Amino acid sequence: VVYARRFHDIRSDRRRSALWLVSADATRHRPLLSNSFSDGLARWSPDGGRIAWVGADADGGAQIFVRYMDSGTVARVTMLTQAPLDLAWAPDGRSIAFVMRVPDRHEALKVTLPTAPEGAKWAEPLKLVDRVVYRADGEGMLPEAFAQVFVVPAEGGTARQLTSGRFDHAGGMAWTPDSRALIVSANRRDDVEYVPFDSDLYRVAVADGALTRLTDRFGPDGDPAVARDGRIAWVGFDDKFLGYQRRRLYVMDANGGGRRELLADLDRDVTAPVFAADGRSLYFSYDDHGRTRVANVTLDGKLTQLVNDMGGESWSRPYDGGSFSVARDGTFAWTKSTPLKPSEVAIGRSGRELTDLNGDFLALRQLGQVEEITFPSSADGREIQGWIVKPPGFDATKKYPLILEIHGGPFTNYGPRFALEMQLYAAPGNVVLYINPRGSTSYGEAFGNLIHHDYPGKDYDDLMSGVDAVIAKGYVDPTHLFVTGGSGGGVLTAWIVGKTDRFRAAAVQKPVINWTSFALTADGTNFFSQYWFPAKPWEKQEEYWRRSPLSLVGNVKTPTMVVSGELDNRTPISEAEQYFTALKLRKVDTLLVRVPGAPHSLDQRPSKLAARIQYILAWFGKW
Repeated sequence: VVYARRFHDIRSDRRRSALWLVSADATRHRPLLSNSFSDGLARWSPDGGRIAWVGADADGGAQIFVRYMDSGTVARVTMLTQAPLDLAWAPDGRSIAFVMRVPDRHEALKVTLPTAPEGAKWAEPLKLVDRVVYRADGEGMLPEAFAQVFVVPAEGGTARQLTSGRFDHAGGMAWTPDSRALIVSANRRDDVEYVPFDSDLYRVAVADGALTRLTDRFGPDGDPAVARDGRIAWVGFDDKFLGYQRRRLYVMDANGGGRRELLADLDRDVTAPVFAADGRSLYFSYDDHGRTRVANVTLDGKLTQLVNDMGGESWSRPYDGGSFSVARDGTFAWTKSTPLKPSEVAIGRSGRELTDLNGDFLALRQLGQVEEITFPSSADGREIQGWIVKPPGFDATKKYPLILEIHGGPFTNYGPRFALEMQLYAAPGNVVLYINPRGSTSYGEAFGNLIHHDYPGKDYDDLMSGVDAVIAKGYVDPTHLFVTGGSGGGVLTAWIVGKTDRFRAAAVQKPVINWTSFALTADGTNFFSQYWFPAKPWEKQEEYWRRSPLSLVGNVKTPTMVVSGELDNRTPISEAEQYFTALKLRKVDTLLVRVPGAPHSLDQRPSKLAARIQYILAWFGKW
């Protein structure tokens, strides 16, 4: 197994990634390269004799490299100006396909400007914007560039562009068995800016780039996989403009005919389908009640559960994620996560762990034990699932403060996975509660859409019922309650303190405070008003205001810290600033924590993760 080992560099304050190899019997474990710090997207060649990956060149750019396993030598395959976004080996092993952004300069307005004299230092030029979505979280202003599909000889050579146009071809790709074409996903509508969820599958001929459209329904089609007989599997759904729409698994013939859905009754999101080597079944993952499972389904619909503890990179909080891989003989490996351990490489249905990357450190630390809890919601009696993290050295006869930590999304889920943040909140002597209120994924489409056009809403009742359920256990001091959450969790935290003053203090992180300003300034302006609201803000302003935490700010008495990244394009810092200013004008105890250089993911720099958690703990400690 080749896997990416991710770690933090204390000197550069950066996250790093190095590729390592571990044998299936765990007897050999070694780095793929020496002095490797930014490698990823590893892919075995079809014959298992080579590994391709994306790594940094001498100038810090991203290139495709190939290692020959028999000799250990490494060849640089490309000379690219942009980073490859995905890789796929041709079945014959002679070519590698990849996706890369290509500039497509478009003059919104032609202007003749004077040129600066030699040596002069003029101001930065003006920026013209004519796209609906012109910036993205973590990237800032988007370049005039679109994701295109390329092929390059596996031994190195000239990369050749197969697709073109002002469309992104980045929804997944897979080779046909004869290595003559690729199946790719793209939204190639002329009005793609306004209809973001209508991608289709296309066959792209390698010889001349000719496109053949294979799907035509309204809705997203992506993540293609191809069997050795040419049959195609993919994931998608018929778009009904709901807040949550589950991703379904489909198969069709090589020519696009015979389309049918597999597992129509599963009622869970299907992710990352891949054909078994014999083409008779598919492996995939899905979330169920806060757990990520790997499963296999035959083409006649027989489902076999394989494992239920896959976890991944979201180790700060217990979100879903992770990855799996299947060998030709059916052996599968996956990233296994437990509440007390970051993900390790595991293999087979036995779940044997091939790695132990943090054993040395964890042996020196006592972590908080994690306990599952279910309880009825006061809203309608519906069963809600959550988890309690108890502080190290927990004593049931004592009374502890409680921190309610709320997930974002809102269409995501928490589960029994390793979560550094929860452990750090518990470490000073707090009980931590995290739950999956209505709207969370992994409980079916109906449960997810209980908040459709009604968020925040009764999810507030789910959260308060969870707090009451833990208090009823007898070891929580009901006068020492605290609440925090980020993104969608920030929305709900601000909503909570506008509805009740039972919490001693709150930390509202990267929130939406005013749905109108959010819908018109976030990086998904072509999405939010279409799927989360019944109309545009100027058409039904009352719908936006009734769901805005700002509408409740006049009720807030709870001391409330507000945290936001200064470069956040998902929930722009203007949202946090509105809330902070409103609290200040009302003379509510508050503090604004601005995270310099941070996008919506506040923790891209390790030092900022540590600082943010310490600020929140200090704020709670103050009260």
